[in-house]
Amino acid sequence: MTTPLTRELLVIIPAWNEEKTLPGVLAEIRAALPEADVIVVDDGSQDSTSRVAANAGVNVLTLPINLGVGGAMRAGYVYAAREGYRQAVQVDADGQHDPQAVHALQDAMAAGDIDIVIGARFAGTGDYEAKGPRRWAMSMLSAVLSRATGATLTDTTSGFKLTSRRAIELFARELPAEYLGDTVEALVIASKAGLTVRQVGVIMRPRAGGEPSHSPWKAAKQLLRAMLALAVALTRRTTRLPSGDAS
Repeated sequence: MTTPLTRELLVIIPAWNEEKTLPGVLAEIRAALPEADVIVVDDGSQDSTSRVAANAGVNVLTLPINLGVGGAMRAGYVYAAREGYRQAVQVDADGQHDPQAVHALQDAMAAGDIDIVIGARFAGTGDYEAKGPRRWAMSMLSAVLSRATGATLTDTTSGFKLTSRRAIELFARELPAEYLGDTVEALVIASKAGLTVRQVGVIMRPRAGGEPSHSPWKAAKQLLRAMLALAVALTRRTTRLPSGDAS
């Protein structure tokens, strides 16, 4: 690693057509994490997402086309790696992630040699529910990934996660852009690279506005497809971090 570690925490916000919810999310982050830097990755939005973010005084990375959350987050990790951040946390632009909970993720990371801390919806905190085929698929994914990572995981599709420097370096190179690749497959990649994963129970809130990118039934169908992608990911070669990468 050649980039010196000069900065502590970067909040990465992937955003697609979130001009209505973004101001409130940025205000919450500013209040909860005043020491953190923020970058909004505008994932090919057709509204004023970039302008709203710029007007709020945060850095903006505007993608010319919509790549999906995985592509947007990979761009954010590339920025975090290049700028020398020790930690990066994903906070979605729709208001579901509570920035105050980032402190709990940081405490868990500081308590041990942890590289990824997931903010989990189904870990005894809050009353978030997923029902029917979606819940069945999520449970199966969690069971498989718990075994793969050696950790007890109940919410492997959560995007609310804190990453160490080693994870930032890895995801800047290899985070998949496909749907759920940034969550499900990313955990396999991290595990095969020797990174440690843990979870912390958090309360997830309803969207503050806008429309979800997938309906419940479409999301369930995508989760089933994710199981096939997971099976492929589990057979992929092991990725090793270059010597000199820091946590």
